[in-house]
Amino acid sequence: MKFLAVCGNGLGTSFMLSLNVNKVLKELNIDGDCKNMDLASAKTETADYYIGSPEIMDQLQGGGKKTISIVNMVSVAEIKEAIEKHVLGVE
Repeated sequence: MKFLAVCGNGLGTSFMLSLNVNKVLKELNIDGDCKNMDLASAKTETADYYIGSPEIMDQLQGGGKKTISIVNMVSVAEIKEAIEKHVLGVE
């Protein structure tokens, strides 16, 4: 499963988010990998899930892209909850 952590420039925020997403994927035993990317590149990149701030995810919606909004990029608990909900269907 391919995840893309997306931010405006594809540097600091998305890099930190991708590290935490990979940690959560491992914890949940989900076979997947998360890379970080800037918004412009993410619009043309194919992934199973796109994850980032609500503002950035709003710009990616449409075209069948599955997006996951995260408010606190360093909160492993929030990331885990969001992935459980969107990927595993846990409410």
